[in-house]
Amino acid sequence: MSSDEVMAPPSLPTSQAQVHARPRRRRWRTTWSLRIGLAALVFYVAVALLSLVWTPYDPLVPGIGDGYDAPSLAFPLGTDRLGSDMLSRLMMGARYDLGIALTAVAIALTIGSALGVVAGYFGGAFDTIAMRAVEIFQAFPGLLFAMLVVQAVGAGIVNVILVLSFVGIPDYLRLARAEIQAKRNWQYAEAARLAGNPRWRVAFRHLLPNSVGPLLAFTSINAAFAALVTASLGFLGLGLSPNTPEWGNMIARGQDGVMTGQWWVSFFPGLAILGLTGSLYLLGDALADLADPRRRR
Repeated sequence: MSSDEVMAPPSLPTSQAQVHARPRRRRWRTTWSLRIGLAALVFYVAVALLSLVWTPYDPLVPGIGDGYDAPSLAFPLGTDRLGSDMLSRLMMGARYDLGIALTAVAIALTIGSALGVVAGYFGGAFDTIAMRAVEIFQAFPGLLFAMLVVQAVGAGIVNVILVLSFVGIPDYLRLARAEIQAKRNWQYAEAARLAGNPRWRVAFRHLLPNSVGPLLAFTSINAAFAALVTASLGFLGLGLSPNTPEWGNMIARGQDGVMTGQWWVSFFPGLAILGLTGSLYLLGDALADLADPRRRR
C-alpha cells in the first residue's frame, strides 16, 4: 500500500489548553455571577430590614427640605417635589418591592410545584385539564394580565401579591411537571416504589426534592419579573397607594422634575429597580448553571 493511500489521522484541536479553558471560563463566570447576585440581594435585604428600625428622616413626612433639593450632605439623594428625603423613601421602598416580589414568588412556587408534581406523576384527566388551562393562560402577557386584574380588584399590597402569585403559578406547574415526568422512572424512584412507598410519597418525598434545583433557579428569575411588574404597576398608578414610597410610584412622582432638570427624583428609584432585578437575574443564571450539568460544559 502506497503512502498516498494511507489515511491521515483526524486533526486534533490546535490547543488542548483552549479546550480545557472553556469549562474553566464557564465556572468562573458562574462563580462570579453567583457572588455578585447574592451579594447585591443581601444588600437589598439588609436595607429593607434596616428601614424597619431606622431611616435618616421620616419617609412619609413632606417638607423636611425644600422641594427638589439637589443631592447634598444633608440629603445624599436629594428631595422630591414635596421636600421628602429621597434616601429614606428609597430605603422604605425596598420593603415593598422586595417583600411583594419574594412573597408572591414563594406562594407561586408552593402551589405551582405541588400542582405540577400531581400532574407530572399521576397524569390522567387532571394533567390534561391543567396543561390546557396553562396554555390558555400563558397566551396572555403576564404584565397585561396583572394590570387588568389589579385594575378590576383594586390597588393594595395583598391584591398585588395575589395577582403576581396567580401569574407565576402556571410557570411553576409546567416546570415541575416536566421535571417529574423526566425522573419518575429513574432507578431511585423505582427503588422507592419497590420498597412499598405509596405513590404520593414517591412523588413528594423522593421526586420533588430531586427536582428542586431548576425550580430554585427559575424562582430567582421569576422574582426579578415580579419586582419589575410591581414597579410597573406602581408607575402606572395601579399598584400601591400613590403616596406609598414604592419605587415605581417614586418614578412616576418625579416625572415633572425630570423635565425641568431634577433628574435625581426618578433616577435613583430606577437605579434601585435595575440593581434588584439585575442581581436576581445573575443569581438565577448562576443557579441554573449549577442545577443543569449540561450548562457547565
